Amino acid sequence: MAQIDPRDRKVKILATVGPASRDPAMLRKLLDAGADAFRINMSHGERDIHGDTIKAIRDLEKETKRPIAILCDLQGPKLRVGTFKDGKAVIRHSGHFTLDRKDEPGDETRVQLPHPELFGILEKGQRLLINDGKIRLRVIRADGNEILTRAEVGGVISDRKGVNVPDAEVPIPALTKKDRTDLAYAMDHGADWIGLSFVQRGEDLAEARRLMGGRGALCAKIEKPGAVNRLAEILELADGVMVARGDLGVELDPQDVPPIQKRIVNAARELGKPVIVATQMLESMIESPAPTRAEVSDVANAVYDGADAVMLSAETAAGEWPEEAVRMMDRIAASVEADPAYAERVHFHQLSAHPTTADALSHACMTIAQTVQTAGIIVFTGSGSTARRVARERPAVPMLVLTPSTATARRTALLWGAHSVTTKDIGSFEEMIAKGKRMALRHGFGKAGAKLIALAGVPFGTPGSTNLLHVVTLQGNELDGHA
Repeated sequence: MAQIDPRDRKVKILATVGPASRDPAMLRKLLDAGADAFRINMSHGERDIHGDTIKAIRDLEKETKRPIAILCDLQGPKLRVGTFKDGKAVIRHSGHFTLDRKDEPGDETRVQLPHPELFGILEKGQRLLINDGKIRLRVIRADGNEILTRAEVGGVISDRKGVNVPDAEVPIPALTKKDRTDLAYAMDHGADWIGLSFVQRGEDLAEARRLMGGRGALCAKIEKPGAVNRLAEILELADGVMVARGDLGVELDPQDVPPIQKRIVNAARELGKPVIVATQMLESMIESPAPTRAEVSDVANAVYDGADAVMLSAETAAGEWPEEAVRMMDRIAASVEADPAYAERVHFHQLSAHPTTADALSHACMTIAQTVQTAGIIVFTGSGSTARRVARERPAVPMLVLTPSTATARRTALLWGAHSVTTKDIGSFEEMIAKGKRMALRHGFGKAGAKLIALAGVPFGTPGSTNLLHVVTLQGNELDGHA
C-alpha cells in the first residue's frame, strides 16, 4: 500500500484508544482522519486488551508504512475516602466534617481517610477537594488521627470519592504497584512513550526511568501545583511533558490554568522537549457530532501557543463520534496554521540561543526557511536530538526526519512538524545528498526544482555530531533508488 502523505499541519494529534476506537478498522479511520499517535490509558481495561490494541496499531503501522507513536499513560496513586453507612451522605455547607483513620463506615459528620501519609502533612487553612472539587473542605485542625474541616462547599459525598490535596506536597511515590506492573507490560510490548502521573518533584521520575531500562521516552504529566512550582527541575529530567488540565483545573483556580498552560508550553520549547496539551479539548463531541465554539477556540489557542501535540481523551476512547472528533481537531489545527498571523504568534516567545553548534545550525534552518523559498528540512538523526532542536525553532516548513532507528522514528511522531521515516544509515556526504533528495521526492517534500535544507553530522553515525548544513535542489530524475 502507498505511504500516507505528510500532514498539511505541523502540530500533532494524540488520540486516546478505548472501547469506541480499539477496533482495527476504527483505528485506521482515526489515522486517516488525522491522528498521528495513540494513547492507551492504563487506568482502564485489562492488560491483555491493551496488548491487543498495541498489536493492532503496529499492524496498522506496517500497512501504512508510517511510524506511529504509542503513549501508555500510567494511572498513578489515587487518594480516596472510605465508605458510608448508606453509601452516601450530605455534608452541610459551612458545617464541620472530619476525616479520620477509623476503619468504620462514615456518615454526615465523618469518614475514613485510608491514607495515613496525609495526617502528618496537613495544616490549618489548607484545602481538601473531594469528587473533582465538587466538595471543598478547609482544614481547621489536623493531627496524627483526625483532620477537622469546615465545608466551604458542601454537597452529597459517596463511597470512595477521590481526594485532591492542592496545598501540600503529598509524600507518596508517583508509581504504585499497579503502575510498576503496567510500566513493565508497556515496555515489553514496545510502547514508545510512558505518561507518568502524580509527578510532584524531579525525583518522581527516577524510578520510572530506572524501570524503563533505557527503552522508550518518559512524559511527565503536569497535573499538580507542586509540579508547576518545580517545572524547570521536572523538564530537565523528562523527555517531554503533558499539560494535564483536568487535574490542574481541580487543584488550581480555573482562571489560573490558561497562563500556566502557556508557561509550560514555553518552558518545554525552551529545552526542546515535546509538550502535549490535554484534557477536555472537544469534550462535547463525546455525545455531539459538533464541538462548541469555546472548544474550537481552546484547541486553536493551544496550536497558536506552539504546542507539539493536542490530545483527545474520552472523545475518541468512549465517545459516539471518535472519527469526527479527530477530523474536527485536524481541521482546526490546519486552519490556525494557515493563518498568516500564525508564524508571528508561534514565535511570540523568544527562545534563548543554546551555545552549541547543533543549536546554532537548527536556528539557521529556521532563518534560511524564512529567507529562501524552501519546501522542507531534511534531518538525519540517530537519537532524534537534532529533530528536537529543529522542532524547537518552529520553522516555517515541515521536517523530514530520516533515521535508521525505528524507535526514534516512532518517538518523533509526536514532535512538531516532523514526518519520520525509517531508512538505512548513510556513510558519506554524497550518499546523504542523494538519499535526502530521493526520500524527499518519495514522501512529497517538494517537486523538481524545489530547494530543501539538509542537516546532519559528520562523521556520520556519531551521536551528537550535528555540524553540517547544506541546501539542495531537487531534480526530477532522483526518485529511483533504494531506501
